[in-house]
Amino acid sequence: MTRPSGPDRRGGTRPPRRPDTAPPPAVDQARAAALELLSAVRTDGAYANLALPRILAARGLSGRDAGLATDLAYGSCRAMGLIDGIIAECSDRPLEDLDGAVLDALRLGTYQLLRTRIPAHAAVSTTVDLVRSGPRPGAAGFANAILRKVGQRSEDQWVAVLAPPVDVDPVGHWAVATAHPRWISQAFADALAPRSDELAAALQADDVRPRVHLVARPGRITRDELVAAAGGTAAAYSPYGVYLDEGDPGRIAAVADGRAAVQDEGSQLVAVALANAPLEGTDRRWLDLAAGPGGKAGLLGALVAGRDGTLDAVEPAPHRADLVRKTVRGLPVTVRTADGRDPGFEPGTFDRVLLDAPCTGLGALRRRPEARWRRSPSAVAGLVSLQGELLASALRLVRVGGVVGYVTCSPHLAETEGVLRRLGDDVTVLDARAMLPGVPDLGDGPTVQLWPHRHGTDAMFLALIRRDA
Repeated sequence: MTRPSGPDRRGGTRPPRRPDTAPPPAVDQARAAALELLSAVRTDGAYANLALPRILAARGLSGRDAGLATDLAYGSCRAMGLIDGIIAECSDRPLEDLDGAVLDALRLGTYQLLRTRIPAHAAVSTTVDLVRSGPRPGAAGFANAILRKVGQRSEDQWVAVLAPPVDVDPVGHWAVATAHPRWISQAFADALAPRSDELAAALQADDVRPRVHLVARPGRITRDELVAAAGGTAAAYSPYGVYLDEGDPGRIAAVADGRAAVQDEGSQLVAVALANAPLEGTDRRWLDLAAGPGGKAGLLGALVAGRDGTLDAVEPAPHRADLVRKTVRGLPVTVRTADGRDPGFEPGTFDRVLLDAPCTGLGALRRRPEARWRRSPSAVAGLVSLQGELLASALRLVRVGGVVGYVTCSPHLAETEGVLRRLGDDVTVLDARAMLPGVPDLGDGPTVQLWPHRHGTDAMFLALIRRDA
C-alpha cells in the first residue's frame, strides 16, 4: 500500500512511501493457540477444556508447545478478573471500548508478565507481534505501551494497588489477590466459617492444576491392576481411586474399554458413601436421579452389580442421556430420559437414591478455567429452587428405611445446608463422616464438605438422608 505525500513534521512535503512489502511478523504458534482460545471463550462462550484440545490438534501442537499453550490459555482465563483490573489501571480507555482481539492479546501478555518465568521482553514482543498479525495491527503501539506499564510492577505490587487491605476486608482482598469474583470469595468464606484463616488457601487451590483422577470400576478391574496399567499411584481415600500424574488417560486400555474411567476422587467418595450407608431390608434397586454425564452412574452401576441389583439413571437432556448410556454400557443400568422432578416411577420404589443436583459448580472451578467469570449470583436462587424440588422427588421415590444421597459440587451454603433446612420431620440426616473412613478434617457433621485445599478433591458436599416415614 502506497501512502500519499503530505506535510512532514517541519511543514514541508514528504515524498510518497514505497509500497509496504514487509511480511507480517512470525507468530509463535503456542501463543497463537492460546489467543485463539481466549477469543473463542469471549466471542462464542466456548468451554476452555473442550475447545483447547481441538485448537491444539488443528495447529499440530504437541509436547512442550502444547504445554505452553495450555498454561497460557488456562492461566489467562483463571486470572482474567485481576488481569482486567491491571489493564484498566494502565489504560486511558475503558476496557469496554477496547477492541476484543486487542484485549485478548493484552490479557495473554499480562499473564505472561506476572505469572510466568517468561522474560519480560519476550512476553511484550510476542504479544505485540500477535496484535500486528491480527485484525487490528495499528494497535500494536498501544499494546506495547500498556504492557510496559504492566511490567513496572509485580503481581503482588498490583494486588496492593487494586485490593482492599486484608485486615480491613479479607473477603475483598482475597477475591482480588486470587482472581475470583467477590461473591464467590464470600460464598467460600461463609462455608469455611469459623475457619476464616483458610479462605486464601481455598481460593488459591482453584489455580492449582489438579491431577487426573481415575476410578477402577469394581468387578471389572482392581485398583492395583489399574495402578499397574496406568503407571499411577493409589488414591489417598477412595478404595477405587488412582492418581495419574502425567499421560493421556484416553490411551489407557482400561479407560478405553470401560473398565476404568476418569473421575474426581470426591465424586467417587460420595457415591461410595451412599452405597455403604447402613440400610435395613432390601438393597437391590438403586436410582441416580440426575445422572448426566454418567460418571457416578458408572461407579454405582458397578457397585450394585456386585449385589445382584439394578440401577435406574434419569437425565432430562437427550444428549447427556446418551453420554450416560455410553458410560454404563455392559452394566445393569437402565437410562431414562426424563425430568427428575417427575420421572414416572412409583413412590417408594428404590432402596438408595443419588441426587447429584444441578448447581453453580463452584467446587470444580480448578477444572474449568473460565467458569468463575461466567457464574452469576443471580442464578443461585433458581438453582436452589430446583434442588429443593429434586430432593423432594428423591425422598418420594425412596422407600421407608431407604437412603438418599444429596450431593452438590458446590460449597455455597444456599445450595447445601440451606436446601436441607426444608426437610420435614419424617427423615433423619445420618452422619456421613462414618461413610468416609480415613478422610480427615470433615468437621462436626452430620454432613460432609470436601475441599481441594484440604483433601485434594473437588469441593463436593454430601448429606445422607434416611426416610423414616
